Amino acid sequence: RRVAIVPAGTETVPRFDPDAHLAALAADPPRWPERTEDFSTLSIAIDVERRTSLGGLLPERRLTLDLIDYPGEWLLDLPMLRQDYATWSTEALARLRRGARAEAARDFLAFIDALPHDAAAEDALAKRGHVLYRDALRECRDTHGLRFLQPGRFLNPGPRGDAPLLWFFPLPEAARGGLAALCARRYDAYLDDQRSAFLDPFFTRFHRQVVLVDVLGALHAGQEAFEDTAEALAAVAAVVSGGNWLERLLGAAPTRVAFAATKADHVPSRARDALAALLEHIALGARGRAEASGAATSCHAIASIRCTEDAVATLEGQALAAVRGILLNEGRGATIYPGEVPMKPPEPAFWQSGFFRMPEFRPPRLDPAGNAGVPHLGMDGLLAWLLGDAL
Repeated sequence: RRVAIVPAGTETVPRFDPDAHLAALAADPPRWPERTEDFSTLSIAIDVERRTSLGGLLPERRLTLDLIDYPGEWLLDLPMLRQDYATWSTEALARLRRGARAEAARDFLAFIDALPHDAAAEDALAKRGHVLYRDALRECRDTHGLRFLQPGRFLNPGPRGDAPLLWFFPLPEAARGGLAALCARRYDAYLDDQRSAFLDPFFTRFHRQVVLVDVLGALHAGQEAFEDTAEALAAVAAVVSGGNWLERLLGAAPTRVAFAATKADHVPSRARDALAALLEHIALGARGRAEASGAATSCHAIASIRCTEDAVATLEGQALAAVRGILLNEGRGATIYPGEVPMKPPEPAFWQSGFFRMPEFRPPRLDPAGNAGVPHLGMDGLLAWLLGDAL
């Protein structure tokens, strides 16, 4: 019956600012709001009508919905909580030495290969290794579209910036000197900080979790990025939905986990079912781990803000389903045929063609007061699945 923003239950977490985000979308030209750099929270009171079995009205019930937002990169830190420094280093270096990562991490790998096994515990050396490793992770993300990149705070350190707590990096198993001991201590201190600042105060409060997956971006980036996305999802799901039935009974783990393929408006309507089906395949391992721990799961294809409309493109004389929107950087309207979205992980021929396109579109200009609502795709279905039982 009514919805209103109310004071949040915590005073130590920044507030999500809907007015500022709406102002960005209502500007001329409209612009996407700034990316999430830290925790933010918003509490919404929902007054729900209740009826008796005979159709009579009961007093309204108020439900408070606490929304918690945080940088997606930070999710990739959670699997590290189950690893010691040596195990994490071995796995991180094994990933760095294969595929596109090896080229992106060339300078970092040369640095650690040149280090003596008994390198001394020098802060300047630790910071140098950290910067090289951080830059390698950024190259993996920005150039190659890879997602399984740890620690996530190296990519998005938040308001605390590049603190000495972050000055560590993976080292080979043979490293036994003071530098290795320093990195191991900082790794442990970093995880302790993650537990106290992230896991304990927030994840123990979650009842519902949404994991956003850039499936289309992974398709565009290529086979390695696509497979890397699936691996990252499985690792995150093991922690996000972890816990036993007793923990769930006490409210210490999400009971519903939704996996959502974003930017569904970047493909025409006929391709969106294929996008959801493809996400089902990518998230198969992640969903299995979540469901094994007792959580219900679902997959969705969504666009939180729709910025295209369906159109028809002509390619080699053939009419094809396409999308039309305003290109972000050029400010002009364009009809784009992005390519076919497969319903399951693609065959090798798909990757060899490199035909899938992923343009960046400008958001629609919204009403400054928000009275006209926000055009979207699939958000109603996602929210109904997440919250329907509570309402």
